[in-house]
Amino acid sequence: MFDNIIKFICREDYIKNNQDILPVPIKTNIPKWFKKLEHSTRFKTVKGCMPFLDTLTCGYLLKMPVDYHITHNIEFEGERKTGANTPLKWDPEMSMGLNLNYEGQEQSHAYQQLEGSPYVEKNKNLKFHKILNPWVIKTPPGYSTLFVPPLNNTDDRFSIMPGIVDTDTFEREINFPFVVNGDKYPVLNSTIKVGTPYVQVIPFKREKWKMKIENRDFKRFKENSFYYFKYFMDNYKKLFWSKKSWK
Repeated sequence: MFDNIIKFICREDYIKNNQDILPVPIKTNIPKWFKKLEHSTRFKTVKGCMPFLDTLTCGYLLKMPVDYHITHNIEFEGERKTGANTPLKWDPEMSMGLNLNYEGQEQSHAYQQLEGSPYVEKNKNLKFHKILNPWVIKTPPGYSTLFVPPLNNTDDRFSIMPGIVDTDTFEREINFPFVVNGDKYPVLNSTIKVGTPYVQVIPFKREKWKMKIENRDFKRFKENSFYYFKYFMDNYKKLFWSKKSWK
């Protein structure tokens, strides 16, 4: 029995016809390179690092709802330009209640809206495009949702701008502005394929916190050193880590 349920809500016909790109627990998207790693007493790797693994398994995954073609920092008639489009055509009936990208609908933010941020330079001082998401995301009362690029598993061409939404009260689709990775791709002419993982969804309880700075009890630290380093490998996993559940 689960007390906390996060709901992904969309039109019935969309859910029926897009079973392969529905939201899923992000643990189903652990990268192949991570799975292939070996972790042993002979050679320790990040595969034995539970904090790293938790980033790969925490929360849920949104996948690209349509092909999304980007032409970024392309020179045309002496000007640097950027554009993004999808194969969808404008259809009022289809779009009603289904917040998908479609050709002819410009969804972007001027770079001046983030003036002075490192995003602007990385995005080559061009406007920021936006991905329209078909899902309304609903959490229980008192719970918000953190949206980030897939942690430690981000597409190298682009990443969404992280954000927090109070998804217990906001009952609309949430759109995702993104930044082109201009450090690696000064010019980009590429299609983000439908089904590409692009958002990690992490619900959390809103609580009040207050910080406090304290001196470390070094005597206690020394007394507990034998406990902290009890095992040759995987001390954190065996002594401190708690298994999480995301279904």
